[in-house]
Amino acid sequence: MNFHLDLIEDKVEFFEAADLKTLQKKIESQIEINKAIMLSVHSVSHQMHLNENGQRFYSAVVHFKQKK
Repeated sequence: MNFHLDLIEDKVEFFEAADLKTLQKKIESQIEINKAIMLSVHSVSHQMHLNENGQRFYSAVVHFKQKK
């Protein structure tokens, strides 16, 4: 029986929240989880949207890459 493990080299995750503080907590939490599988943040992209009621909505895309 052969057992083979492949390491994740790239991972892209999407986050959303009603305020920046919550968005930041979600991202920081996932950064800690991804450290355990040897991934670090490569880039972050974020946006703010206004809905029809003028309420703000925040989203972010975080690209994780394998630590070298």
